[in-house]
Formats: sequence, structure tokens, C-alpha cells
Amino acid sequence: MNEHPKTFIAFVKLGTFLREFCNSLQNEDEWSVKLNEAIELSKHKNGWFTRENVMFALENWGELLTENNLQAWLSKYSLSENRPKTVALILAGNIPLVGFHDFLCVLLTGNKVLAKLSSNDEALIKFITSYLTFLEPIFKDLIVFEKEQLKEFDAVIATGSNNTSRYFEHYFGKGPHIIRKNRSSVAIISGKESPEALKALGEDIFRYFGLGCRSVSKIFVPRNYDFDLFFKSIYDFNSLIEQNKYANNYDYNKAVYLMSEFKILDNGFLILKEDEGYSSPIASLFYEFYDEPEELKNRLAADKEQLQCVVSHGFMEDEVAFGQTQKPSLTDYADNIDTVDFLLRT
Repeated sequence: MNEHPKTFIAFVKLGTFLREFCNSLQNEDEWSVKLNEAIELSKHKNGWFTRENVMFALENWGELLTENNLQAWLSKYSLSENRPKTVALILAGNIPLVGFHDFLCVLLTGNKVLAKLSSNDEALIKFITSYLTFLEPIFKDLIVFEKEQLKEFDAVIATGSNNTSRYFEHYFGKGPHIIRKNRSSVAIISGKESPEALKALGEDIFRYFGLGCRSVSKIFVPRNYDFDLFFKSIYDFNSLIEQNKYANNYDYNKAVYLMSEFKILDNGFLILKEDEGYSSPIASLFYEFYDEPEELKNRLAADKEQLQCVVSHGFMEDEVAFGQTQKPSLTDYADNIDTVDFLLRT
């Protein structure tokens, strides 16, 4: 860290700015105005990026980007061992700032970013780049955005779907790389949860409209589970149906399920469908009954490559608490691959 103190300090200042922006009612200074413009532009380019969801992401990053948090995170690594390199980043755009952690890892380890941004989430990353460069001009030489084919890089971190991952493997598989595929998150319900715990689970399900890999898309429930308490506990999220894109998905998926004569449970804004799969469509939540907890643990262990988060309470190691999937820490690496370690070893 001593080798690149300017980048570290700039990210700390970025965190301060984001916290002040999220806590202020005025936001009339030059950079706050620019961030508001970026939020509006991101919403225009991606209808899923409501101001509420963008502000949620900005607030989380503001809380993470403190000197103490960054110091505690990076102190576990020998950053002086890094060999400066250019790292190509192919970023997803499903939720606001979804690729920012990779961006942060590359720059704080003393490397350069060569990024291909998703058109669905470019305004916010570009704003942050402008602000960092304003704070510390060195970033002008450390961050490059590329719209065409990526060239002249030493390693690549690419995030996409199962389909695009095959393309990434073909083009980038010969060099150092992290290539991420689709992952899903699940929750284990014991039947003993309080209404507060189930409402917190609603945050894991509905934040970002369920579009993130950390969004719970399936629940496992005990045999003969009564869904009434679950539906009552998540009712406060019913305003989601007022969002046109969400409502359209709800109507479409409900029609498909009914025409296919699937048995579904429905509360007017969420469809529950019994299904062995992990990745449910928008406005839908898969569920599956379980009898023996140990059997379920073995099933989840066997399928760990498909899973990002397992939400539960006292069920298994590495579980995520109810309501916390969308608040990852700096050490919560996508696909459980330590990005900083990868960058330092490459």
C-alpha cells in the first residue's frame, strides 16, 4: 500500500464523498450535481436502475470505502510483491456498480484497468473514474475504457452468463484469467423464523428486483411448510408491482405458468413455483421442500459451483444472515475466488 498511497487515499476520499452525498438533502455542489446526472443517465439507459436501488449501492460503497476498512482488507496481502500489469475487465451490468469491486481490486493492487463496460451500467463507473481523476490525476494513466476489441493486457477478469463464458474461455483462456458464469443464491427456511427475519429475507429476494447473483431466487422449506407467514412478512414489498418492467414480468410469467398448468402460489406481486432449479425468472421465486437437513447440506455442497450465497440461520458454515446478501464486505469475492490474490500471483 505504501507503493501506491495516492490511489488508496483517493478511494478513501471517494468513500467520504459517497457517504456525504447519500446523507445530504441538498447535494448542490459541483460533483454532487454530476453524480445526480449520472444516476439519471443510468436510469435512462437501464430501466431497472431506479434511484432507490442506485442510492442503495452508493450507500453500501460509501460505508465500505473507509481507511480502516480498506487497511484491514489489504493488510492481509503483500502488495509489494505485485508486478504492475494491465488487467482487462469485462463488466456485467445487471445491478448498479456490479463490477466496481473488480475495478477497486485492480487499482489498489497497483495495476492498470482496461475495461469494457456494459452499456447497462456505464454512467456510474465513468462518474467514479472522473471523480477519482479529479482527486488524483494519476488515475488518468491507470484507467482506460475500450469499446472495441480488447488488446494488450496481461490478465483478464470477465463476468457474464453461462453462454458468454464459453466465448470468454475461447478468447481469454490461454492467459491468466477469472471467468465468471451464472450463479444463484438460495435461502433455507426452518419454519421457526420470526416475521422480522422473513421480512429481512424479502430484502434478499427483492433488492435490485432480484437481478443480482446475490439475490435469493429459491427457498428450501420443510415439508408441509405453511407459506402464510412468509407472504404476510414480505407484504411491505408489494409496491414493486408499480414498477412497469417488474409488473410486465410478473404478468408474463404468471400467464406462462397458468397456461402450462403449473401449480403456483401467488400474492399479487410474487409467484412461488415448486421447481428443482435455482434461477427463477423475475417476479418469481422457486421453492423446494426438504425432509432431512443433512441431505440438503449435501445437495448444496454438491452444487456449490452454481451458488453464490446460502442464506440461513445456524444451518451451515459460510451462511449469510437474513437480509444481508446485498451488503457484501470487501472480502466477499464473487464465485469465492480471491481477486486480490489472483492479481498478486499473476
